[in-house]
Amino acid sequence: MVGLPVAQHWAFKLLIQLPSTLAAHDLRGPILIDPHGIPRYWATVWSTLSTAQVADSTHIKKLRCIESLYQHADDVLGTSSLDDALGTLDDDALTQILESWFVSLRNRASGTKNDEVTWQTGSGFVFSVIAWLSKSVSDDRILQIERRLHRLKTLYGQLHVRRTKSVESVRSLPSSTVEALYTLLDPSSEKNPFTRQATRWRMFVAFVLMLHQGLRRGEVLLLPTDAVKSAFDRRHNKTKYWLNISENDYEKSDLDPRYSKPSIKTTHSIRQIPVSQTTADIIDTYVQNYRGRASHSYLLNSHTGMPLSTEALTKAFVLLTENLPTQALKELRDRTGKISVTPHDLRHTCAVVRLHQLLRLGDEMPEALQKLRTFFGWSKTSSMPSRYARAVFEDRLAHVWNDAFDERVSLLRSLPKGH
Repeated sequence: MVGLPVAQHWAFKLLIQLPSTLAAHDLRGPILIDPHGIPRYWATVWSTLSTAQVADSTHIKKLRCIESLYQHADDVLGTSSLDDALGTLDDDALTQILESWFVSLRNRASGTKNDEVTWQTGSGFVFSVIAWLSKSVSDDRILQIERRLHRLKTLYGQLHVRRTKSVESVRSLPSSTVEALYTLLDPSSEKNPFTRQATRWRMFVAFVLMLHQGLRRGEVLLLPTDAVKSAFDRRHNKTKYWLNISENDYEKSDLDPRYSKPSIKTTHSIRQIPVSQTTADIIDTYVQNYRGRASHSYLLNSHTGMPLSTEALTKAFVLLTENLPTQALKELRDRTGKISVTPHDLRHTCAVVRLHQLLRLGDEMPEALQKLRTFFGWSKTSSMPSRYARAVFEDRLAHVWNDAFDERVSLLRSLPKGH
């Protein structure tokens, strides 16, 4: 088998992005290779069977953990020893690899909580492969293999490199920070740090979508220009608007020119959420007057005519943080421990405010949390909704929005007449 060229732009030189010319569409994406450029066999199988519904960024993080295990096995028993041990169900070799890897992670002088994630991901990968293999062997070996699997899980499944503290409730942005962001991002504001009018509107649209609609950064960057839909509601005698959150049907993801390709996180993230007329008008104003002509269908268009990148959006928030008033930055640090604002902070803030509103409108907590799952695209088993339960009782956000969250007066005033 011919080895693949090693891509140098990944943090780990043995993690590469498989070019579209080398594989069928469903097999494209990040893979692990050995020092000779040969794909790691069981890691490739695992990627194909287990990561079809996760974003590339999540897939890459998991592969980096698994690569740590592969490299350790290479050092202990030789190149491809982990694949060989898995393929032959050699529990003695697997025990030696896992035990020594655990000890090496535990004894790192500069260990972090990520070591625990690395251990859980790598050991979970081993258990998954053994479970698959146990289903494909003859009957007389099933019991023996199941015993081996049970023994390995008993030995290593409950081990922790580092005990992590219980997860705290997610912190929303303080009201002063939110107010300052509204002021900075108002397209007509003299304090707006962006010089081009098109850039001001692009960032304002991104801000509204993340803060008012709770969209993830990748979801915002995937939206097509016609993502907002509308229809006349005869029962209420008014036009209703909604937003479809899904992959961009007009573009092929493998042809996306962006370095970090945005994607839908999971199948649960594909959803349809209501949009206020104000938000719909803001997006329409941007598309009609400031987006410009482009050869792609993505809503957010950069000043060079390319789809807005993850890196550009992140960099813009660095600039916004630098322009926040001193008092707003101080309260941000005092309340949350953070010294900067990120795109995902807006999603956190939206979740807190939405839950606060649902409870004020009379929903019981279980019903309110279920509505959050639908709106924000969380699975039935996700713990994210419950992490916001405590935060809603912090009323520092209450005076930023009134009950009609999406009809905030400052948004209406920020909407120019158009050109």
